[in-house]
Amino acid sequence: QVQLVESGGGLVQAGGSLRLSCATSGRILMIKDIDWYRQVPGKQRELVATITSGGGTDYADSVKGRFTISRDDAKNTAYLQMNSLKPEDTGVYYCKARIRSMGPLWREDDYWGQGTQVTVSS
Repeated sequence: QVQLVESGGGLVQAGGSLRLSCATSGRILMIKDIDWYRQVPGKQRELVATITSGGGTDYADSVKGRFTISRDDAKNTAYLQMNSLKPEDTGVYYCKARIRSMGPLWREDDYWGQGTQVTVSS
């Protein structure tokens, strides 16, 4: 079974930086698009950044210029570098990946990690 595990969250002061990682495991044939989302209790989940298999990226306006999404295909791992953090960046960050995996037949599905907490203090 394919699994995603986020790590790297924590408590940081405004203006600081964090790097989140999303490690994947399982019978993975290839990883297509990878997204980072964040969610605050009582607020709708927000798409933060996207990277395609070809390396194209897109960002939410609120993080553009401060966050960078990247991927290391040799390690089947994605990253989110977060700089100049603001209190409004606080939330649980999730990675989602569209993954082609091997089973009796190959299949392609979206998978979610368990999330990692990011807290930015003022």
